[in-house]
Amino acid sequence: MHPVLSTYLFVNRKLSAALVGEVARANVSAIELFCSRGHFDYHNTDDARELASWLSGNNLTLHSIHAPTTRDSYPRRESGTPLLISDPERIRRQDAVDEMKRALDLVECVTFRYCVLHVAGHRDVPDQRRWDAAFSSLELLSLFAKQRGVTIALENTPGDMATPANLKNFLEQTRLTNVKLCFDAGHAHLEGGVVPSIEVIRDLIVTTHIHDNGGDRDDHLPPYEGTIDWNGALTTMPADVPFVFELKEPAAAIGSADVQAFAGTLQGMRSVFDKFEQAMTQA
Repeated sequence: MHPVLSTYLFVNRKLSAALVGEVARANVSAIELFCSRGHFDYHNTDDARELASWLSGNNLTLHSIHAPTTRDSYPRRESGTPLLISDPERIRRQDAVDEMKRALDLVECVTFRYCVLHVAGHRDVPDQRRWDAAFSSLELLSLFAKQRGVTIALENTPGDMATPANLKNFLEQTRLTNVKLCFDAGHAHLEGGVVPSIEVIRDLIVTTHIHDNGGDRDDHLPPYEGTIDWNGALTTMPADVPFVFELKEPAAAIGSADVQAFAGTLQGMRSVFDKFEQAMTQA
């Protein structure tokens, strides 16, 4: 297993060399960069080159980026304006597509394989206008990404629209090339079950988001701290799919400037990796 850590863990603060160093000490092989400008300014070429240097200096690679979900430049992501590729309003949709392209241009400074992307917000209803808008956006983005050696991975998210079944049906109907799926275990647990969801989209999964919850809120807890049956999930998951751990900021880190506030969460991940290895070996 080659575990990956999403920088969503640090999304409410600026990404730094010190934080990347802490990640490296957690025995992960790569990161997924969460593209929020308050966290990391993906518009800035100098910052992108600096990230490449941090990764190289810690023997890490960039596995993927998470496309921006809001237009913001503030430390707290909640302050941003939503960016949705399925927005029926053309001007807002084009604004979202343009912002995704800026994030994809990071590949010119530091290479990555996947761009994880949300199709819709959790309150959006799956009407045909939104699916048509999503198709229009993804026609452009999938080609833009392919030219840069990147695959788009649509994520199943809470709500009625971006369910595993709906995403699979959308890809089968549109036959979009260079577009696959990112399986989010925590979201699947909230919306119909992890194992049934994997079985629906198994042949389309190219990357994942791994986190836990109690079945009622999107808590982004470490595995085994919620109610997901991880043994069942791991035995159903496609072979060799990357495990990208997307965890929330620990309470100890809120309001603290000390990167050591994340040490407990990062150290705890090592025991999770061991449990995952044991479960997969037994399977």
